[in-house]
Amino acid sequence: MRQVLHLGDQVRYEDCEYRVVALSGTHLRLAGADDTTIAVLLTHLLASDGFALLDGAPVPAVVNPRLDDLDTHTADLARQWEQHIVEVETGLPLGAGPDARPRPEYDPATTTLTERCQAKARELTALGWQASPRTIARMRRRLRTTGDPRALTDGRARRPASMTGDTDPRVVEVIRQALQAEIPDSTGTRDRFRWRVQQIIADRYPDDPPPVPAKSTFNKLLRTMTAGTYTFDAAVTRRNMSNRPAGGFTTLTFPRPGQVVQIDTTTIDILTHLGDGITERGELTAAVDVATRTLCAGILRPQGTKAIDAALLLPRMLVPDPMRPGWDDALRITHSCLPYERLIGIDDRMRLAAAKPAIYPEMIVYDQGKVYVSATFVQACRRLGISLQPAPPGTPTYKGVIERTFGSINTLFCQYVVGYVGCDTTRRGARIADKPLWSLAQLQDLFDEWVIAGWQSRPHDELASPDTGRRLSPNEMYATLVAAAGYVPVMLRGDDYLELLPTFWATLNDYGVRWAGRVYNTRGLPRRQPSGVTAQKNKWQVAYDEYDITRIWVRNHHGTGWFTLDWTHRAMVNAPLADFTWRHARRKAATMDSTEPLETRTARVLNDLLRRAGHGPPDQPPPPGTALTAEERRVVSRTRAGAAAHRPTLDDPPPDDIGEEPADETSADAPSDAPFGAFDAADHAQRWLP
Repeated sequence: MRQVLHLGDQVRYEDCEYRVVALSGTHLRLAGADDTTIAVLLTHLLASDGFALLDGAPVPAVVNPRLDDLDTHTADLARQWEQHIVEVETGLPLGAGPDARPRPEYDPATTTLTERCQAKARELTALGWQASPRTIARMRRRLRTTGDPRALTDGRARRPASMTGDTDPRVVEVIRQALQAEIPDSTGTRDRFRWRVQQIIADRYPDDPPPVPAKSTFNKLLRTMTAGTYTFDAAVTRRNMSNRPAGGFTTLTFPRPGQVVQIDTTTIDILTHLGDGITERGELTAAVDVATRTLCAGILRPQGTKAIDAALLLPRMLVPDPMRPGWDDALRITHSCLPYERLIGIDDRMRLAAAKPAIYPEMIVYDQGKVYVSATFVQACRRLGISLQPAPPGTPTYKGVIERTFGSINTLFCQYVVGYVGCDTTRRGARIADKPLWSLAQLQDLFDEWVIAGWQSRPHDELASPDTGRRLSPNEMYATLVAAAGYVPVMLRGDDYLELLPTFWATLNDYGVRWAGRVYNTRGLPRRQPSGVTAQKNKWQVAYDEYDITRIWVRNHHGTGWFTLDWTHRAMVNAPLADFTWRHARRKAATMDSTEPLETRTARVLNDLLRRAGHGPPDQPPPPGTALTAEERRVVSRTRAGAAAHRPTLDDPPPDDIGEEPADETSADAPSDAPFGAFDAADHAQRWLP
């Protein structure tokens, strides 16, 4: 109810009682019990602590409201009663024109209120209503007190329907608790749920168990209580709905490209050919800029993405993506909506770049996957000056942009690629593995081209122009925001790549460094010397790449740069070698009966495995006794797929000399084809040339 101040109303102000004696605009004068008067601003009086209207008449807060929440018959009845009551009190029905005159039996000038009530009772009785003068008076009081025509209807029509009906409250409480227990459980039927409720009731109320409704009534009650909870649907959806925050969703806006970037890994719904008859779905690790929805970078790897893969995704985001042979000129940055003239003036690498901006992430949002909580990824972000924001466990909605982007990649790219297997087995076609599948490296090239041609130039539903409200593409939104936020180029060197690799601490012995059963050595290594890092007991920091274990790098703690150490048996294995390949060969070598050292024997087995793999896929008959087993083909295929990923090449700068090389030192000569390199756009583009 609203309350209105009138002259003569009694009010409480500052713990004293006053009477309103004058009103003038927004000011009023109050008179106290001792005949003292004060002038008060109306807004100050109403907002003061302890203010109360003591004897003022309340004014109805609802004046002729809409009755949409009532059924048609009840709403019409309420409006008719309102017309009759208003006519009794004023003489004219509601909505009468200015020239209307009251009927004689309702004219206030010649009849009393009691006579008008009696006349209205006779009129309604003649119409078939059950209305007496007392009924008319009761309706008048309801309308005057509440101001709501709903008060003129039967109270049962206004009573809110109970969600649980006449079910025993104890049964309802058990059902609510059982519904909470169903959230982490596997999805079952309603019959199982009803049986569980019965068991809980029997255990909780052994002496006087409340009756469980019949099956049809119980299922009807469940439909009401489980609306929107997916209790008997997909378990993943049920858990996601349960993990939603209690408050409402809010939309966050970010004015700068790279202010918030979300990263995640998912299994791509495309079957790829790894070689030697092995097919497998790869994993896509991608990062999306929230402000512009730009796909900053995406890499495809075999199953089992490692922390180094996520770390190597970071430099791909920071540098321009160069044009590659075979790409149409329409994909160049000079033919796009990006402000390339201004960008080229700042970063000359943009001249050879494709139409995708380079974005420096200020903060990365990630989930609790072991790849992103690893020391390798965290140290890589710290090295590049990127802050991290972990998502709470079990809340995919916290990074909903990248989750939704993965869904868009499936519908806009994956389903058009040969080898598409759908998101589950119910959507999978027949004999997909028999089709001419793409390799992982080829699929990476297709994906990179699609990002520029199909994603960056496509209008996005969540991107709107601040001026016209028109839907913008990621490139258009970047061009809009970079004009205000600016662009700072990031230059990366070979040492920056090494800083992103995982590391361990080791002692430099006379023979070099031993790691995972392998020995690494090089000339100029400071053997048996302390590193000076007392926290690590004077050991030396060693960086390694799990996809190429033929070399490691030792940090020069007494100077600058890194020492490059080659595997002493590298000459025996002239092929890509990953850590999981070595483990497979070592397991097989351990079962052989030989007097050779285990490391030498493992290298020999590994070389034999790769040599046999070179004879071709299984459909070509290999020489007798050289066929690979299914496990060996999978290991070889995953090794090749890992080595075929787009990885930088590194030109190792010579570290500062800190000691003489012992005369009896021997090491394998380092090959000239170093597998890593600097992030330079022009040089990077040249590596794509045939």
